[in-house]
Amino acid sequence: MALMPKRVKHRKSQRGRIRGEATRGNRVVFGEFGLRALQGGWIPAATIEAGRIAAQQYLRAEGRLYIRIFPHKPITSIPLETRMGKGKGEPEYWAAVVKPGTVLFEVGGISEEAAKLCLSRLGHKMPVKVQFVRRRDI
Repeated sequence: MALMPKRVKHRKSQRGRIRGEATRGNRVVFGEFGLRALQGGWIPAATIEAGRIAAQQYLRAEGRLYIRIFPHKPITSIPLETRMGKGKGEPEYWAAVVKPGTVLFEVGGISEEAAKLCLSRLGHKMPVKVQFVRRRDI
C-alpha cells in the first residue's frame, strides 16, 4: 500500500520549484548508514514503497530500515488526448519533494558492507542520484 496523507487541506497543489540545498533532514539520525539525494526532484509514493520492499527483502530479520521522506504533494494530470482547457486534472499520485542533501533512507543494526549492498539496491530504484553516507558522531 503506497503512502499518502490521511487528510489534506487542499486536494490539488501547484507544482512549485525545488531551490537550494536541504537544511533539515540532511543528517543520518536514526540508523548508522543512510542514502542521501544528490539532486532535487519528486519521488512518487510507489517508488518509496518499491525501495522499502527491496531493502526489507535484503535485510530479512536483522537490521532496521528507516524511511525519512513522506509523500505530501498531490501530482495531478489530465487524461491523454484531451483538448486544452477544462481546468486542472485530477490527482494521479502522491510524491515526496526532495532537495539535494536530503537523507531518504537509513539502516541500522547491520555491518557497513551489508548496508552498502542494501542501500545500493534501493538507490537503483530512486529517480534522483543518491549517495551512501555514514553517521557522523560529533
